Amino acid sequence: MAAAQGAGSSSAGPSGLPSSAPGHSNSPAVAVWEWQDEFGRWRPYRGNVCSYIEQVFQASQQKGRRFGPGPVNSIPLGHADAVLAPYVIDIPSLTQFRQDTGTMRAVRRHLFPQDSAAGQGIVWEWQNDEGGWSPYEMNVCVFLEQAHATNHQRVDLGPLGYNYEVDFVAQVQTNKTTKFRRSVQRRLDVPYPVTATSGAVHSGMVCSCQQCWFNSGTGPITTRYRHSMINFPNSSTAHQVSSRTTSISSSGVGFVPYNKPTLSGAKSAPRLNAQSTWALSQAGSAGGPSAGLSASNGVSTLSLPVKMPKPSRVNQALAATPTEPEAVVRKYLEELKGAPADEDCMICMEKLASASGYSDACECSTIKPEMVGRLTNCQHSFHMLCVLAMYSNGNKDGSLQCPSCKTIYGEKTGTQPKGKMEFSTFPQSLPGHKDCGTIQIVYHISRGIQGPEHPNPGMPYTARGFPRYCYLPDNEKGRKVLELLKVAWKRRLIFTVGTSSTTGESNTVVWNEIHHKTEMDTNLSGHGYPDPNYLDNVLAELAAQGVTEDCLRQ
Repeated sequence: MAAAQGAGSSSAGPSGLPSSAPGHSNSPAVAVWEWQDEFGRWRPYRGNVCSYIEQVFQASQQKGRRFGPGPVNSIPLGHADAVLAPYVIDIPSLTQFRQDTGTMRAVRRHLFPQDSAAGQGIVWEWQNDEGGWSPYEMNVCVFLEQAHATNHQRVDLGPLGYNYEVDFVAQVQTNKTTKFRRSVQRRLDVPYPVTATSGAVHSGMVCSCQQCWFNSGTGPITTRYRHSMINFPNSSTAHQVSSRTTSISSSGVGFVPYNKPTLSGAKSAPRLNAQSTWALSQAGSAGGPSAGLSASNGVSTLSLPVKMPKPSRVNQALAATPTEPEAVVRKYLEELKGAPADEDCMICMEKLASASGYSDACECSTIKPEMVGRLTNCQHSFHMLCVLAMYSNGNKDGSLQCPSCKTIYGEKTGTQPKGKMEFSTFPQSLPGHKDCGTIQIVYHISRGIQGPEHPNPGMPYTARGFPRYCYLPDNEKGRKVLELLKVAWKRRLIFTVGTSSTTGESNTVVWNEIHHKTEMDTNLSGHGYPDPNYLDNVLAELAAQGVTEDCLRQ
């Protein structure tokens, strides 16, 4: 990035930027669609994806306009980018839904002037710990570009909720408290789409109106921000979260473990990833954290080594559970004789009264395209052929997860590579948990060769940042989380092989949506303590993967 030099003032704040007064404008606007990550921050989708979302969104705003056989209520992002194939945006609720895991995230639509950084396709990024580049929020990009264009040498991001100062000459960002410095860069990308103005255009660095301050655009105001000391989207404690042992998603999607190709022939639904499973063998007892080897220093350790059997033994390991696609579908769905006339299938986005959107790509002798089934527990209805296609392109482990409410049928497993989980206790307390000691978890995974359940079978995968150290309070709830994490480890749910959203490296081991605390004594990054909500949040994440207290009674 060329450093900005000139006659501008040495430092810029809210009053130091020409034409940056907070407010709304009626000038031509560009639409930026963003999703909210687990830290409460908004992450913009890339320009080409936003163009597709905006096109469909505008169609949905026109009464009587139809998209295919039904009204525009959902946007399958796989149509814009194959990497986003598992994701669908539900327009009425402004929610992004990931079909293969059930993860839901808030989305919003934010308008900026056409001559802003968003309209010009200018992106400002900071360098993360792995050496890759992570984008700032679009509000910050617009603010930085205004300062850069007016030849300011440095700018304070405090008014936007960030405890940083950016020096354009040195091309660095400095934490005002710790003085830690990171490189920054400015690059050109695809401009965001010009749109008919249907809301407030934010011409300044940040508006003070209720819409902008609490929600900063179109979308639901969420009440839960994970891993943050303050439940507010732009809190200075909920900012850059890259750590030297963790790769947290910071790209333009909710979470992308690896590229998932579009299902050829499907009318309106993306393809889910093809995976298989293996049985996990465990050496020794899996009791509490102090049930293992005792040491004279008061630290106790237990190790859970994991071995992966040969692919040819997969079906043998799962012999007790029916895994044939047709058998699984018929086990958990009861066929309906009359399909609801106005109800959509959430998988293919077609009306239940019409044929499955997968009828051109998935054939079955016993399940016809027009057959509709209802899941036995949650009572949600889908084309049975759509559920068959979803299962066939998933783990094929005998389990199903309802795309609507995330209810899990059977035992869900993942694609975590072989490795070892260790845990121990020591007397030192974590901030916020002064009344107890600490549980330390250590995950060991080495590089290896991808199996048939991984994105590129037969190719090597890397394992960066291992061993990874994680911490829990050694109290009743912390020990409960540990026991459930042991179940998740056995089910291969904690890691997967995919693409790092931080570094962009593909074919590498990444976290898989069960968040861990990788620091003990600071929560500035979002990965440490104190965090009074963490244990409840991780229990909810485990439950979303089907790992609940019921698993401990089995």
